[in-house]
Amino acid sequence: MPDIFLQTLPFFALIAVGYGAGKTGFFTEEATAYLTKFVFYFALSAMIFRFSANLSLAEIFDWRIAAGYLWGTAFVYGVGMAVAFLRGMNTETAAFEGQVAAIGNTGFLGVPMLALLMGQEAVGPILLVLTIDLVVFSSLIVILVVGSREGRMSMRIFKTVGLGLLKNPMIVSIVAGFMVSATGAPIPQPVNQFLSILGAAATPGALFAIGASLASKSAERLNIAGWLSCCKLIIHPAAVALGVYVLFPADPYKAGVVVAAASLPVAGNVFILAQHYKVAPQRVSAAILISTTVSIVTVSYVISQVLV
Repeated sequence: MPDIFLQTLPFFALIAVGYGAGKTGFFTEEATAYLTKFVFYFALSAMIFRFSANLSLAEIFDWRIAAGYLWGTAFVYGVGMAVAFLRGMNTETAAFEGQVAAIGNTGFLGVPMLALLMGQEAVGPILLVLTIDLVVFSSLIVILVVGSREGRMSMRIFKTVGLGLLKNPMIVSIVAGFMVSATGAPIPQPVNQFLSILGAAATPGALFAIGASLASKSAERLNIAGWLSCCKLIIHPAAVALGVYVLFPADPYKAGVVVAAASLPVAGNVFILAQHYKVAPQRVSAAILISTTVSIVTVSYVISQVLV
């Protein structure tokens, strides 16, 4: 574990630098928003497109990995919602607590960090996890919240979900990359170099943006945020490990990658959704802050175990 910790430390150090810049006011919230937009729409999208375009669908999709990850994530999502219902929360709040408990920062932290730490062979399983999170669980939260408010399911809800997926640059990048890969034609060298240069900005940009955005997060309702952080950092990787190692035994290396992805802290886009729908944003904010801080140790531990 000490060796893995030292390898992950530079990534979290970049987050700390971003946090310091945001906390001191050197990097304003507006500046953070623009940096996040650059990373989301340009740098990270270029990196994901390049990865997808250079991989075949068979290298990314593994039904055992998909089933094991889906099972583990759905289980923890259900646990998060069930505990919220037991505390008397409504469906909207319970849905967000489930989202916080089970959805990690795969896009901004997982793609750049795990690909470097675990090797290029890890890219396929990471993209599979990212796709499942975006298509299945990002859609689920919208369906639960909007359906709860309207009291019924309607085509308008599914239209909203569909448009959201079409507008998500990560989804667009993955699909576009698959389309290029399916042609079998190599990416022209100038284009590949352009994508490589732009994509190289994703790792430092994304990590700095995570830190700067954390500077504006509050740490209220610590008992609930602590429970949700425990779900995300401990219960989620454990449930996914049960799924990919026991229930749907998969290739050990790929299984280790998705367990490592499951150990990542709470995704920042959950807070954006919480603000948009005005559902427990302080709770989500605190869970992101706590889980990201604690993950400096827990992510290193999980990676050290799956690489044994």
